[in-house]
Amino acid sequence: MSSNRPHSIHHVNFPTTNPERTKEWYCRVFGMHHVDVSHLTNTKVLLLSRGNFELHFTPIETMQRMAPFHYAVEVEDWDGFLGHLKSLGVRYTKAVERPQNQSKFCYIHDPDGTMIELTYHGRREDLKTPTQEPRAVSEQPIEARA
Repeated sequence: MSSNRPHSIHHVNFPTTNPERTKEWYCRVFGMHHVDVSHLTNTKVLLLSRGNFELHFTPIETMQRMAPFHYAVEVEDWDGFLGHLKSLGVRYTKAVERPQNQSKFCYIHDPDGTMIELTYHGRREDLKTPTQEPRAVSEQPIEARA
């Protein structure tokens, strides 16, 4: 059966002025891991995976202003994640609660200034139980990606 509905976002790609610093920051803050694809392509790209999503970063010389562009990451434990940020010294904006659904959000910035919205929807059923981390999309066999 065919469908014209997308399944999910595979990855997003952002610029970085310092791939090593970017890799270290995203691995510490979001628990991502580096997937080395240098032996597969001559394209310079930093590929980071969380298992259920990937972020790609393309090295550039100078950063252009990204605001107000951003992406959002849903967290499973709001207070726990803010505590994690505090322990790492990562500053975040004042948290705001949306009255229509009691969700929360705030913003952080990566070392290149890319804005990241952190969101939490405590009423979402799919966030109530811990999830097993699947392999990175790029590590899955091609037939499993379809």
